[in-house]
Amino acid sequence: MLCCMPGVAFVPALLVSWSSAAFIISYVMAVLAGHVEPLVPYISDTGTKPPESGVFGFMINISALLAAITMYIRYLLIAKQNESSHFVRSSCNMFTLCMGLMGCTGMGIVATFQELAVPSVHDIGALVAFGSGVVYITLQSIISYKSCPRWNTYFTCHIRMAISVISCIAFIPMIVFASKISMTKIDWTPGEKDYTYHFMSAICEWTVAFGFIFFFLTFIRDFQRFSLRISTEIHED
Repeated sequence: MLCCMPGVAFVPALLVSWSSAAFIISYVMAVLAGHVEPLVPYISDTGTKPPESGVFGFMINISALLAAITMYIRYLLIAKQNESSHFVRSSCNMFTLCMGLMGCTGMGIVATFQELAVPSVHDIGALVAFGSGVVYITLQSIISYKSCPRWNTYFTCHIRMAISVISCIAFIPMIVFASKISMTKIDWTPGEKDYTYHFMSAICEWTVAFGFIFFFLTFIRDFQRFSLRISTEIHED
């Protein structure tokens, strides 16, 4: 099905499918192994212990790569559209791409440095991934409005902005509640110390994560109109 998509729409489609599978597979494996409680664990909690840790690390690193490719294509698409419409500054487009790539780097750190092994590095990676990601989708939403009505419909812009607002709102309490947790563990049970902070922070984390997924889902239609061509020049001596 992905191969039948016109343009480069298969790239965000693959990103959305792969990332969703990464979250779901690692969650199911962790729950079945008894490593986490089924009720809203942290995303990282589902990829901390083997065997799910290997699956989580591998799939999240691939997700980070796919996200970087998607963001770069989006950058090229906006740059091409901007040649005739001039709806956004090229520096803004570049800054948005840089924020997105920072988020991808954070994802790679989260996947590589596991929560219980190197918690400080893992937490920094998560903060960079979620923080930069929220900034990226917000800037993309603003750019989408600037490109209306020629390159985007207002309905799509409203959807993107709604996802951005929800993600921003969820990001703040995610950090606040997480900062109040006084211990690093994955086997949380209701009623114990800091469980409420963990529960609320985890809900917000899943909200932001799937906010990113749904946001990239809106790229598919835009990418259908865009194709990449690689040209090579052969010079004779």
